[in-house]
Amino acid sequence: MSDYTELKKVASQVRRDIVRMVHGAKGGHPGGALGCTELFVLLYFKIMKVDTNFSMDGKGEDIFYLSNGHISAGLYSTLARRGFFTVKELSTHRKINSRLQGHPTPHSHLPGVRLATGSLGQGLSVGAGTALAKRLNEDAQFVYVLMGDGEQQEGQVWEAAMFAPHNGLDNLIAFVDDNGQQIDGPVSKVLNLGSIGDKYKAFGWHVLECNGNDFESLEKAILHAQKNKGTGKPTCIVMKTEMGYPIDYMMGSHKWHGVAPNDEELAKALAQLEETLGDY
Repeated sequence: MSDYTELKKVASQVRRDIVRMVHGAKGGHPGGALGCTELFVLLYFKIMKVDTNFSMDGKGEDIFYLSNGHISAGLYSTLARRGFFTVKELSTHRKINSRLQGHPTPHSHLPGVRLATGSLGQGLSVGAGTALAKRLNEDAQFVYVLMGDGEQQEGQVWEAAMFAPHNGLDNLIAFVDDNGQQIDGPVSKVLNLGSIGDKYKAFGWHVLECNGNDFESLEKAILHAQKNKGTGKPTCIVMKTEMGYPIDYMMGSHKWHGVAPNDEELAKALAQLEETLGDY
């Protein structure tokens, strides 16, 4: 799928799924999921080589890890819309015995999920290990990891950030969702990170910045990152996004990190999102 118009249609439906899923479960994390929708859709509908006949080893495929696993609703919707499992299953989000729990887990054998995530700080380590394994196996595909900006406050992130360039993992592309918000408030007030990009540069990474809510900006950054393969350096893409985008009453507030919309709020959100592929 190469047309941004078509990608935008998928993104609109994914966002409808997200707000309906967290509303139906009366819990979840809509803000970050909405803000990262362009990345999910671009990766799974255009960039990544994936097989909906899912296997855990991912040999010959691109691998994606959602380190900030609390925004799982966005990943689940994207996987379903891409054909990994039925769209109807989205209605079970966070329900007892559902495969679609609040944080992704592999024990439920949900196609598309290879790692239990949501204990923040761990995804980059696993991504680095997977990238090293692909290189040792002479597998030419990429490994992608998405992290939150608040997640950068975890020490394990920086252990992995040292490991990846030391081992020349230029098949590893990490994204940081730089929306400036975390569960307790603005990142700058909870624990100021300064320049995320400068930190990764100091650790030996290529660093790119883009508008994570714009398909063209995001794709240019990813294609640039892919061209860095062969340099011996991993790439970090710092995505500037808006939490809750594009729902007007959600954008820019940490309140929507982990709160489900009520009936009235759901109606307001859906009124701002076009139904393009049919609701589940």
